[in-house]
Amino acid sequence: MQFFPIFLQLNQQKCLIVGAGEIAARKIEILAKSGAQITVLAPSFSIPVQTLEKKLALTLIKKKFESTDAEGYRLIVSATDNQTVNELVSQAAHKLNILVNVVDNPKLCQFIFPAIIDRSPIIAAISSGGTAPVLARLLKTRVETLIPSGYGHLAKLAGNYRDKVKAHILDPRQRRLFWEQTFQGSIAELIFAGQHEKAENALNKQIIAHNTTTTDGEIYLVGAGPGDPDLLTLKALRLIQQADIVVYDRLVSEDILNLIRRDAQKIYVGKKRDQHTLPQESINQLLTRLALAGNRVVRLKGGDPFIFGRGGEEIETLMENNINFQVIPGITAASGCASYAGIPLTHREYAQSCTFVTGHYKDNQINLNWEGLVAPNQTLVIYMGLLGLNHICASLIEHGCSKDLPAALIQQGTTKHQKVITGTLESLPHLIHKQPVKAPTLIIVGDVVRLHNKLTWFNPSA
Repeated sequence: MQFFPIFLQLNQQKCLIVGAGEIAARKIEILAKSGAQITVLAPSFSIPVQTLEKKLALTLIKKKFESTDAEGYRLIVSATDNQTVNELVSQAAHKLNILVNVVDNPKLCQFIFPAIIDRSPIIAAISSGGTAPVLARLLKTRVETLIPSGYGHLAKLAGNYRDKVKAHILDPRQRRLFWEQTFQGSIAELIFAGQHEKAENALNKQIIAHNTTTTDGEIYLVGAGPGDPDLLTLKALRLIQQADIVVYDRLVSEDILNLIRRDAQKIYVGKKRDQHTLPQESINQLLTRLALAGNRVVRLKGGDPFIFGRGGEEIETLMENNINFQVIPGITAASGCASYAGIPLTHREYAQSCTFVTGHYKDNQINLNWEGLVAPNQTLVIYMGLLGLNHICASLIEHGCSKDLPAALIQQGTTKHQKVITGTLESLPHLIHKQPVKAPTLIIVGDVVRLHNKLTWFNPSA
């Protein structure tokens, strides 16, 4: 993050604009919306700036900029086409610890102007860190379509009733739930329809009628997918951002964890071989306790909760305790990683079936139906098979697979750390030993692996 996003209070604060062309006029109009007291300093003034003088009560100073002109301002913008002047403005502001922006020159800036979506008091800002302002403006246009002007009126209504709601609903979590229901329900729709008086009356009634008793908790078993946050379902993203508590596994990527609401509690229950933060039974009981305390809890699992995720065991416990729950499917690692590696799991010429198995050791053995796994024209996907890769490949060959059958290992698929190693059942274990491999990994065995070089499209290093 090159520039930290922050909102400044500039009402009645003295701000200086150096330069008086069309670009300066645009910066003046933006700053004026904040209530700033604006001085414009330049050898001459363009017609747009002269037009704004009376309208915005500007102070115009006709002279060339000198270092001493920077004194006494909260913020300075240099909007000239003279590089020497721009550098002088930047240097003077830095010496005086005054925030400075030099238009189209991020290296001389202490702050930059974002593309702004103004739904006052709701303000959204988009920035590319000065690298692609046109792209930021294009994204602003897209976001504007998602934020109707009515959201500003909704925020004003909430501001007017904030103290009243706080006095009536003492518990902070209950209060947040109240506002979430308000912002997503009929009151918001009345505001959007322009019926402000009806919305205010409805809000008053809702405050009076609000039940302050503990709300029933609920558990959401959410599939986080294989790693890329763009692969989350819309419902998964919504619930992650609404949760009071998120209980998450080792396989959930950092990018997805960053989507969790900042004030939500995060509880790690990840498992490695012989290193369980919590045994599964303890996780089941933890979810039960959290829900009975009235929390909305997301149980966040890598991939899909019902594919080697032990989601079934967890909801059995929830059902025994009469706890409300929902299951939100996720893209399982087999589908996501294979797609990003350019390996189709089925193909008319190579594989007409696909089998998912888990390759982790239990009682120092990998207990699989080897006879059923060596059938021709199928793709075999092995979860958690890195540690037992030698045994898996040897057993498949022993039970009838060709030693030359293509095989691939995908490391941290769909993420910027993705690596794909291809070989055969005979060569893959040796290839893995020659280079460092980090979990999570997925193994794909079958003729479809031949298509990797031809169909690969995802370049994580780009």
